[in-house]
Amino acid sequence: MKLLESKVALLNRDKIKSRFIYHSVKRVFDFLAATCGIIILSPLMLIIAILIKSEDHGPIFYKQVRVGKNGKTFKMYKFRSMFVNADKMLDKLKEQNDVDGPMFKMKDDPRVTKIGHFIRKHSLDELPQFFNVLKGDMSLVGPRPPLPSEVVEYSEYDKQRLLVIPGCTGLWQATERNEVGFNKMVQLDIQYIQRASFTFDLWIIWKTVEIVIKPNGSY
Repeated sequence: MKLLESKVALLNRDKIKSRFIYHSVKRVFDFLAATCGIIILSPLMLIIAILIKSEDHGPIFYKQVRVGKNGKTFKMYKFRSMFVNADKMLDKLKEQNDVDGPMFKMKDDPRVTKIGHFIRKHSLDELPQFFNVLKGDMSLVGPRPPLPSEVVEYSEYDKQRLLVIPGCTGLWQATERNEVGFNKMVQLDIQYIQRASFTFDLWIIWKTVEIVIKPNGSY
């Protein structure tokens, strides 16, 4: 699939809002799929929870404030993959950021636990986000929900990522992941918003399942 090579003109917001049928069908599918996902994957989620708890006896889940559609904030759920004091260690690691722009990613992040390395590699730390989908804060497919500190540094072009409900997975995660920087991630998210359709969503979900089995550049 050919990906965007350069920035495009600003998106037509009215056109996005007018896609009522697509967004309604997507919401119904999200709710049903997330419900089925929780039921089917509950044994795996239980095993992950036990492993996280047994490693350092800390909390199983990690809640973090993220920015969703139209700048609305919400608490995003994940399996905890880092040590309990990971947030306090971030300032000391910012100079070792492996990606450009406001997003922080570090390939050999010393804050990640042993079980954390495995669940992050296979994207299993994202499974609790099914509950965010049920609440309506997130969709199965959409742009990655950013941190408030990242949005502060956004340009008007970057803020277009916030025109739709963020997703558990998306075009960036299903294709390039951490092989590209922040600017390319934004381009991929905007490409997704432009091309969004039910079949495109299913293709991204399928690619994501492949990545869970055979990981790409996730860390």
